[in-house]
Amino acid sequence: MEISEKLGLGTVQFGLPYGISNNAGQTASDEVGKILEIAKAYKVDVLDSASAYGNSENVLGQNDLSSFKMISKFMPPQDESISIQLENSLKILGLNSLYGYLAHRPGEILKDPGQWKELQKFKETGKVQKIGFSLNEPEELVHLLDKNFFPDLVQVPFNYFDRRFETSVKELKNKGCEIHTRSAFLQGLFFMDPRKLDDFFNEVKPIITNLQDEKPLNGALLKFVLEKSYIDKVIIGVENERQLVQNIESLDTASSLPELERKISDNILIPSKWPKN
Repeated sequence: MEISEKLGLGTVQFGLPYGISNNAGQTASDEVGKILEIAKAYKVDVLDSASAYGNSENVLGQNDLSSFKMISKFMPPQDESISIQLENSLKILGLNSLYGYLAHRPGEILKDPGQWKELQKFKETGKVQKIGFSLNEPEELVHLLDKNFFPDLVQVPFNYFDRRFETSVKELKNKGCEIHTRSAFLQGLFFMDPRKLDDFFNEVKPIITNLQDEKPLNGALLKFVLEKSYIDKVIIGVENERQLVQNIESLDTASSLPELERKISDNILIPSKWPKN
């Protein structure tokens, strides 16, 4: 298997303008069609979306998704139950079932364990193949596993700076859980001009400066994650077909990055803690 076949396609950009380095805004629907064709050509077979990604699922549903493993995520049931959210996603996407259905706010399952039973029913009825969590903090996973909510599939942030989940996903993988990671580019932070970054990022400016000597940097950052044997899929987002082709082809000439010696603070690793523009 080509290393690029471990890539999956994130789709938040198809429904929202997303990412610190995104200057182009939301991806146009005709461009989405081109991106999906390129993904198929390179055997990228996983699409990752969510009901909370603006109109991403509506845009995806305008295309033939039969050759992809489709993953979506649900929000805590308030106005709509999880069942209604699932049926809505399936209808919008034009599918009868999903490969994966993940809790977007998994901590809410601890407050309402009935959500987990509902997810298990989706598996029993064939609506969903795998259930699990989209996680932000390792502590979330610890609490869920303590309550015996064992996932078939998890998605976690993982990149050159951020290895907070490394030990726990290795353990999950050994027990049969499928491991997906996101944020290989940390919302594009690695590509920003360090001189133009807010002082908030001072601790990593010198590291980013040195990293940018790597050519191609996108390939090196992707390769760092893709080479981990305990990671099944690396979910990346692109704004256009050119970016997807560049990311895939960059793997051919990318070097392997050395292990980072120092620990980076959570303020840098968690984009929600970043200063708002």
